[in-house]
Amino acid sequence: MTANTESERVAERLQRSAARLSYDPDVDVDWLAPLVDGAYGKAPERCSLYGTELWERLGEDQRGELSRQEAAAAAASGIWFELILMQGLVRHVYNSDPTTHNAQYALTEIADECRHSTMFARSIAKTGGVVRRPSRSAHRAGKVFGAICGPALLFAGAIYVEELADGMQREMMRDSSLQPMIRMISRIHVIEEARHISFAKDELGRAWARHGRVGRELIRWAIAGMAYVATSELLHPKAYTSVGLDPREARQVAAANPHWRRTKAAWAAKAVEYFTEIGLIGGPSRRLWRRAGVLD
Repeated sequence: MTANTESERVAERLQRSAARLSYDPDVDVDWLAPLVDGAYGKAPERCSLYGTELWERLGEDQRGELSRQEAAAAAASGIWFELILMQGLVRHVYNSDPTTHNAQYALTEIADECRHSTMFARSIAKTGGVVRRPSRSAHRAGKVFGAICGPALLFAGAIYVEELADGMQREMMRDSSLQPMIRMISRIHVIEEARHISFAKDELGRAWARHGRVGRELIRWAIAGMAYVATSELLHPKAYTSVGLDPREARQVAAANPHWRRTKAAWAAKAVEYFTEIGLIGGPSRRLWRRAGVLD
């Protein structure tokens, strides 16, 4: 079977899956239901300050609020990256034969990401999230990444961010102590992103194989930098100010918090394992992965 035939087979399978199991967040999420008083946005042990002296100083209401604000910050970063991914997928289709299953599945995925971004935005508004946009540095980095990334970097970036979100949201959708709306949003995203990860892995395999030694080393550095920025964007200073904490102190405490490092490593584990297996993580660029807190 040729690479093109294999690409078509994978894309056709994913199109069938999308036809069988897709969601409409306008219908499948109960946006009118009131939030549950006191319910967390994510498990307390998955909050960035859990186990620290700052965490001990917070009251229960403040801890719950911080968890909701951190969940909103993660949703805002999800919108930011999905917009970058959609740019790349549009270019992918632009350079493809639109009659192929591959191009048509890419269009299907763009439609999924449009719904996801809208869903995340509505969830931020519903929970009173104060974080609406990425940091200025991440916003600038996203412009550059979206403008210049080729297929290998595009699909590697998609795998990393989607696996990171998947690790987080699989926990959230199963945790009955969290806000029901957040659990449903997590479930929708996990189910639909599974197709996106499969597509990205198939595309990355062919794109990675086309690069020689120098090209691969450049991509290793680029994806390590992207992973560092994307992981950092899970937090935002405004999340800390919302509960009366000094944002600079709180970020420093979170960066040194072993509980938070273990959380990030757990969420990113599948992507790190896959990238190590295919050779995308290796050499000097491993330092950036360690700085991101997802690699020992």
